[in-house]
Amino acid sequence: MAAEAPAGRPTGTAEPRVTKVAAADVPSSPRHGGDLRIVLGPATTGVASGFMGTGLLAAGERIREHYHPYSDEFMYVVQGALEVTTDGKDVHRVTAGEGILIPRMTRHKMLNDGTVPTFVVFHSCPLAPRPELGHVDTEEDDPDET
Repeated sequence: MAAEAPAGRPTGTAEPRVTKVAAADVPSSPRHGGDLRIVLGPATTGVASGFMGTGLLAAGERIREHYHPYSDEFMYVVQGALEVTTDGKDVHRVTAGEGILIPRMTRHKMLNDGTVPTFVVFHSCPLAPRPELGHVDTEEDDPDET
């Protein structure tokens, strides 16, 4: 009798490999604000289920408002605190040791309104069908930030 494929993985798909990646080894993506790095994702691991990254925001730094049409975003504050505004009106204070879930299609922006750097770990899943569809900006670039 033939062995069955493990539950949850379609027959014939490659098994992901255990992969270790240092945040310092991936480029920063400051386009949306802060120092954002996709540590584990399609480019670094080949996995297609989602991605995990880190963010560092200096005091007063922010991530401009945006939403994700296909992905839920999970965020955990490791150090500092964030003011997370959702749908333009609801303000959530998230401090070290706390996490927040931002469901897909929810407009959100983040501000480090404290005096120390804020360090966060985030995870988004599932992935959009194409990378350019995964993030929709709803706020123009601030000319004072360029």
